[in-house]
Amino acid sequence: MIKENLNRIKATLPAGVTLVAVSKTHPAEMLKEAYDAGQRIFGENKVQEMTAKSQVLPTDIQWHFIGHVQSNKIKLMAPYVSVIQGVDNYDKLAEIDRQAARFNRHITCLLQLHIATEETKFGFSADECTAMLDEGKWKELKNITIGGVMGMASNTDDDSQVRGEFRRLKQLFDTYKEKYFSDSPEFNTISAGMSGDYELAIEEGSNMVRIGSSIFGERNYNINK
Repeated sequence: MIKENLNRIKATLPAGVTLVAVSKTHPAEMLKEAYDAGQRIFGENKVQEMTAKSQVLPTDIQWHFIGHVQSNKIKLMAPYVSVIQGVDNYDKLAEIDRQAARFNRHITCLLQLHIATEETKFGFSADECTAMLDEGKWKELKNITIGGVMGMASNTDDDSQVRGEFRRLKQLFDTYKEKYFSDSPEFNTISAGMSGDYELAIEEGSNMVRIGSSIFGERNYNINK
């Protein structure tokens, strides 16, 4: 079933859109099914769970951390994580850089922008992100690459609102690309869209989608943390 789900979703993705299979709370056996069906990029939101899975699954998997980043957990994933998607302040960028250097690694980071109406969602405001980029200290970090932006739309059935939030994310990406990253081909990712809204996100410019339940089924919240 996982293979069929993957194939069905991939058939809906335009060329150039990357699929992150969100595997949080699902056991390693289910990830291996997706791996055997060709999937290589997996997203997790708990560091301990991601670390445990990374130790028993193939080493060519690209692990994306998609949860809220806690600074004291960065050292645990620095040896193997490929992309940290939810970076929402400079101090975390600096800590990721420091831990990546310890392990002689280079980690891609996405700037998480708060585009939703819910206050519970994390992320830079546009003003906060612009101020951080203006300050310029990030340019001194040698073991990270800022690879783009990430955002989550409001949890609402109002498609026009969701579409507008994704459009705002694309506008911010374009602004930052022109102003700060025009010479950085690595700044190329807009990570937006999940199982319920990824098609809207793609229409508004997303080129990386994070899909879980449509691949693996509903989450198992009782998995050991």
